[in-house]
Amino acid sequence: MTDHYDVVVAGAGPAGAQCARDLAARDYEVLVLETEAEDEFPRQSNKSTAGTFPSMMASFNVPSDVVMNYTDNVVLESPNDHYVQERAGAVLEFADFKQWLVAEGRSKGAEYWFDARVANPIMDGGEIVGVEYNGSEEVYADVVVDATGPSAPLARELGVTDLERRNQAIGIEYEFEGLGVDHDRYADLTDAMMLRLDHDLAPGGYSWIFHTGEDTAKVGLCYIQNERFQSRGKDGMTIDDHLDYWLETDPRFENATKLEGKMHRGSAHIQMPGTLSTDNFMAIGDTVPTIDPLWGEGIHKCMESGRVAAVTADKCLTPNEPDTSAENMATYDDLWHDRVAPRMRNRLLMTKLLYLAPNERYDQLMADLRQTPDETLARANKGSPLAIGKLIHTGDLPLLVDYAKQRFDGAGANPASAVAAIAKLFQN
Repeated sequence: MTDHYDVVVAGAGPAGAQCARDLAARDYEVLVLETEAEDEFPRQSNKSTAGTFPSMMASFNVPSDVVMNYTDNVVLESPNDHYVQERAGAVLEFADFKQWLVAEGRSKGAEYWFDARVANPIMDGGEIVGVEYNGSEEVYADVVVDATGPSAPLARELGVTDLERRNQAIGIEYEFEGLGVDHDRYADLTDAMMLRLDHDLAPGGYSWIFHTGEDTAKVGLCYIQNERFQSRGKDGMTIDDHLDYWLETDPRFENATKLEGKMHRGSAHIQMPGTLSTDNFMAIGDTVPTIDPLWGEGIHKCMESGRVAAVTADKCLTPNEPDTSAENMATYDDLWHDRVAPRMRNRLLMTKLLYLAPNERYDQLMADLRQTPDETLARANKGSPLAIGKLIHTGDLPLLVDYAKQRFDGAGANPASAVAAIAKLFQN
């Protein structure tokens, strides 16, 4: 007999597993197809720094036993300065977290098939009705969800993604012991998550140290593969070379050693999404640009996208006459823009300005943050035009013009037209 489910989810990351968890709790027949073998999961996909905040932990009932360290502060560093904000957080052991999500979904009735690589959609009358996996194997569903990340085999085939390589952020991270978390030349990073803005270390991106207890930490950097990296990166140096350069020049790593088997690589896209759904189908997590564009926090955003996808599937499948038409599935698009990434366009502006700014502007940003109310950064991070405006100086006009040239055709070098173009970003 042909296998048929209410919902088939491709990918067992935070977005896919949370979607399955919520739907199984509502008694839907849910199947998750995961590429990795179960006895190795998630060795290949253990790619997240896994820093998060109490709002995510509480919203999704995440247990303490997947937490490596609870943190008290967020620290921002520039080349010559820093800013400390008291904000509780948690650094997760990402592999344990993913395994917990799978167990949670299974306990509620979701099925998981590991070692099942999704390849193509099965179409009928122009609509997706199932998926092919492992070559010629087939499974059918009323609703199909692509949670495979940037590879997005289903979303690409259906035209429900427009990920661009120039907007791809790539990152590398190691876990260390012997780190000097309280070095006298820097802010105290004990129980802190630190992000550093410094083109010398991470051209067109940022680097980080997340304290995981005692003298251990997650350390890494990322950048977007665009002209900003190309213009600021050191000739011939890869992302690995830039990380090594940081390790060699920062005295906090003088006695640090990498932990065996604790290296992670990952990528995500930082851009506005196109469409998010169509008939019988939704794309969630990093299959669409779900990562926080400013600071790279992805777990909460992915979990929330999985949740609103589950809400949408429930709405479409609940009636006596289920309706999974594109019009009805577009509920997901509305919820995504309202709950997952509100004011996304404004927040992308802030992100691009950060990446375009020179190092000396980062030092000024630290000073600005110390002189503004504590909530200003949080409000700017949420896309508040007023809060963003408080962090922009008249001297930033060349940055606005530079961004407008990249973002809007016809903005040219005319400052007036560039500012008018930027103003469009605050109208969504």
